[in-house]
Amino acid sequence: MAAQRKGEPMPVILWFKRDLRVTDNAALLRACELGDVLPLYIVEPGLWAQPDASARQYAFLCETLQGLRADLRALGSDLVIRVGAAVEVLEALRRETGANRLVSTEETGNAWSFARDRAVAAWAAGQGVRWQELPQSAARRGRHDRDGWAAHRNRLMAQDLLPAPPALPLVHLCSDPLPDAAALGLGADPCPGRQHGGRAKAEALLNSFLTERGQTYRKAMSTPLEGASACSRLSPHLALGALSPREAVCATAARQRAVKGTRTGWSGSLKSFQSRLAWRDHFIQKMEDEPELEWHALHRAYEGLRPAEPDAARLAAWEKGETGLPFVDACMRSLIATGWLNFRMRSMLMSVASYHLWLPWQRTGQHLARLFTDYEPGIHWSQVQMQSGTTGINSLRIYNPVKQGHDQDPTGVFTRRWCPDLAGVPDQYLQEPWRWDGQADYPPPIVDVKQAAKAAREAIWSVRKEEGFRDEAARVLHKHASREDPQRHFVNDRAPRKRRPATDSRQQSFDF
Repeated sequence: MAAQRKGEPMPVILWFKRDLRVTDNAALLRACELGDVLPLYIVEPGLWAQPDASARQYAFLCETLQGLRADLRALGSDLVIRVGAAVEVLEALRRETGANRLVSTEETGNAWSFARDRAVAAWAAGQGVRWQELPQSAARRGRHDRDGWAAHRNRLMAQDLLPAPPALPLVHLCSDPLPDAAALGLGADPCPGRQHGGRAKAEALLNSFLTERGQTYRKAMSTPLEGASACSRLSPHLALGALSPREAVCATAARQRAVKGTRTGWSGSLKSFQSRLAWRDHFIQKMEDEPELEWHALHRAYEGLRPAEPDAARLAAWEKGETGLPFVDACMRSLIATGWLNFRMRSMLMSVASYHLWLPWQRTGQHLARLFTDYEPGIHWSQVQMQSGTTGINSLRIYNPVKQGHDQDPTGVFTRRWCPDLAGVPDQYLQEPWRWDGQADYPPPIVDVKQAAKAAREAIWSVRKEEGFRDEAARVLHKHASREDPQRHFVNDRAPRKRRPATDSRQQSFDF
């Protein structure tokens, strides 16, 4: 253990998790108040061994870490990177530096990260290390009243951004090299259209969205072609914390004030974007309140509704984009190649898997989680259950993939781009090639869309008729539903008027 000289500031371990930035970072400023900051990021092999982790996500993380390291070096410090289990790494660093203070942000992650944090808390208590966690989002930890949550969220988002510290002390600690994906057991995951990480990328996206790309956001977000450009594409940066939610909210509010009174389409689009940012916080709070929703149905009556083991052939066809349903396959192939898909199309993929193919949402949810570069557990698992009909409080919505193809890709450009095996199919049969008399090198549909939807609807509704269903639904509603419309936000530096209570009926809420 390093000897602490009299009068020297006490070393404080700042454990970066999913707050990979130096601006608007309360944990960083708190660590500065307590002593000499030792910035640490732990690459945890256990995290990357989880079934929701992928090489594309790790590649994005590595780029984001490089950006954070550059920002810390500009302040006179550095990012210490260590590889291993968090408790072991932290104990080694405690012995190496004599640090007895640990600061980090609260993390609403998956089941694995919840368990890891409990282990760290036990270690800290046993070693006399004071661990302070600071919130970086609107999620409240522990017992709280959902009735005041929306107001709490709006107050937090209206606060001034926290500045980066002017300087940080020099760090004299070695780092482990960043392991490659294969060393962490991650399989090959080519994703040629993947977004790239780093604070600079996030800032550039925010600026271009608020000044150029976002003008048509409200009407273009749901289309697979235009949405790729009209959406902000900030979601992976928000997921890792290269950009804070408050930074996005405040920058958008400033732009709203600038365009107020114009008739250019900006006001409506920016209002819609603020709504999505609010719903993002709302759903992360659900995961914080009930981590079990990653594997247990939110409404317990739906446990065991679908088979625990999926139909292997159906699952494989869905995962590869070979279901014989053109728009479904195009969306899946696009996601595989780019790591991103607009929210409506994500919903449709999940809906088809859960209803038409009757696959267990836990397995298909894990597959989509791996494909999303912007995987955010709080949003993802809430939405997986919403689109699978297991919440008990949401409107039952079964997407018709043929209709979605006609509605969202009327020219067929998106479908043909990702399904070149449909090249010879005439436009009028593109979304239903099985009706064409010609031949195409494309599989037949693995299910009858109408019959499969009918069977799924009957199964879901039969559960809703069971005794005790309403009581359990009331429990879910009380614990998780918003009491005020999360579209409330700050535009003119004052709180907006209250609106009627909402019950999470909206499902197209997260096109970032």
